[in-house]
Amino acid sequence: MEELAPAPEEKAKNAFLNTGSRLMAGNNALAAVDESGVATSETIFGSKPIADLFPATTIMFGDMVGFTAWSSAREPSQVFTLLETIYYSFDSIAKRRRVFKVETIGDCYVAVAGLPMPRKDHATVMARFAHDCLEKMTELCHDLESTFGPDTADLRMRIGLNSGPVTAGVLRGEKGRFQLFGDTMNMASRMESTGEKNRIQVSADTAALIKAAGKGKWLSPRTERAQVKGKGVMQTYWLRIFAESSSGASSMGTAMSEFGGDDAVAGLVGNLAPSMDPSKQQEVEEAKLNRLVNWNVDILSKVLKQIMARRKANPPKLPAKPEKTNVNNKKGPMLDEVVDVVNLPQFDSKNYRNYVDPATVQLSTEVQDQLALFVRKVARLYRNNDFHSFEHASHVTMSVTKLLSRIINPHEVRVRKGGSLGVAEDLHDHTFGITSDPLTQFACVISALIHDADHPGVSNSVLVKEKSPLAIKYNDKSVAEQNSVNLAWELLMKPEFGDLQACIYANEEEFLRFRQIVVNVVLATDIMDKELGALRKSRWDKAFAIDGSAKEDGGETHVAVNRKATIVLEHLIQASDVAHTMQHWHVYRKWNERLFCEVYKSYLDGRIDKDPSESWYKGEIGFFDFYIIPLTKKLATCGIFGVSSDEYLSYAENNRNEWEEKGEAIVQGYLETFGRAPEDAQENKTVDC
Repeated sequence: MEELAPAPEEKAKNAFLNTGSRLMAGNNALAAVDESGVATSETIFGSKPIADLFPATTIMFGDMVGFTAWSSAREPSQVFTLLETIYYSFDSIAKRRRVFKVETIGDCYVAVAGLPMPRKDHATVMARFAHDCLEKMTELCHDLESTFGPDTADLRMRIGLNSGPVTAGVLRGEKGRFQLFGDTMNMASRMESTGEKNRIQVSADTAALIKAAGKGKWLSPRTERAQVKGKGVMQTYWLRIFAESSSGASSMGTAMSEFGGDDAVAGLVGNLAPSMDPSKQQEVEEAKLNRLVNWNVDILSKVLKQIMARRKANPPKLPAKPEKTNVNNKKGPMLDEVVDVVNLPQFDSKNYRNYVDPATVQLSTEVQDQLALFVRKVARLYRNNDFHSFEHASHVTMSVTKLLSRIINPHEVRVRKGGSLGVAEDLHDHTFGITSDPLTQFACVISALIHDADHPGVSNSVLVKEKSPLAIKYNDKSVAEQNSVNLAWELLMKPEFGDLQACIYANEEEFLRFRQIVVNVVLATDIMDKELGALRKSRWDKAFAIDGSAKEDGGETHVAVNRKATIVLEHLIQASDVAHTMQHWHVYRKWNERLFCEVYKSYLDGRIDKDPSESWYKGEIGFFDFYIIPLTKKLATCGIFGVSSDEYLSYAENNRNEWEEKGEAIVQGYLETFGRAPEDAQENKTVDC
């Protein structure tokens, strides 16, 4: 039975903090000075500072590994929601363990045991608290991936503990707060920063206290001594409380950490430890797939509710049953269906006067079940590629959703901010009607989900060179893209998804618009076809002509607005398809490594002639200079994505510069990961991806 802190601790802590709060109440008063003209604590606040030395404490620093990279792909509200959820759980554990939470610094959680009420068991109590936080973090992040999307389950804590004396008190002044000072605090921070993902590193001082408490079995010496800033090389220890490990999150988290370390981009993501049992590996992969499926279902469900809410506000006038034979019976390539202008709905005041909150809409059980089944079947269409995978599709979906959320919704201004219908109409035109039509948004999101379905893991040029059946079927044009649309569309149109179909579109007009957007958007992801690229550039120039010629007859006609909407949607999916280049460096590295592995495999299989490692470094620089950075600038030119366009440009430029500095060494690292030195290009064509 563990020793709990005495009950008076809470009273002491409250008295300690309440006194500090009372003293800080005078912060707004004018500062006084003593006779020497120097302001002091007594002259400013009317009393001495409240502070004391606590000789026996254990401090914890816990940092979220991968959080900065994760947050670069999320909306600000999602970042704060995740932090609040995790910190609330840690706070609850702290209350139960009688641990004092000091502060949070970004994604770092700081806590202490042994103050304000001294306790002899501060080291073991903090060890248990750190263990609980590690377990809870793994559990929460697995559960939250269905809410926050790809890579959430990969977030982990890196925790450091140190024991010793500390000075604690309320540092008064503007935004004064309770703080800890001293070398013990600094060493705890170093234990965290030199530690590893999903592990608890403790100093020799903390380890000695844990051993003295009879818990030496919790500790194992670190094999490689830690290089600690300001201290040199030190012997530290890993802490692991086996007896309290749960059979669920703990075992999975440990398995994932043992081969991942603290390197956010170590190894090709998707590989499991060689020692992991095959059945366990399959279980982990299936659990990850389920989380991604659930997240995609949740995203699509929210947009479907918006579609249903819009229909309640403004019921469609056309016949409810769409005639789909004119599309389903087409024999020509889908590329022929691509148009310059998709006809989106014009502004209709009924949508805003009769507004229905989507949160009040309930999807039928049939629609929910069919949507979940459809997403799962789409996931199964994806092959086990390193890059072009269902996880990549989910990452693209996340970017599309983020960019769509950045577009100003006329309803937000009209209803929530008290704007007039005239303002809403102006915003409708300014945002090209994209956020005014939930069906358009749904088509974009589902396009992201299906855009690489059944991708063969090689480029279109390889398929054409090999005269594959797919290349012949699609006349050597946008082969993989047309195949993805075709397979996903045939799946969606099956009778088993009848209720889902009726929820997506209510009449012929909506059906055709949905189909047109899906075709245009997915085929826009073929960025390697020079002819298609030239046509798209021409359409962009016409839509956003600098000389004002895009106005058409002196004003922004409905056709002009729709032309802009069409080309913007295509650039939205293009940016999302390579969103990793416009996010945090670790995200870029992760997906760049995956793509290299996929391309390198095709070289090893003899499907491409040239070793990609020879041109990968310079190729990435050219890709940034001539495609990625210009694309981010086009997002800014659209003028509808708010600060996201600036954010994407900033990340792209930073990644480009860092790649220029480190890229050559990184490529060599890729080759070493594959078990191949650069000079072994022809002699040793083996790779373990």
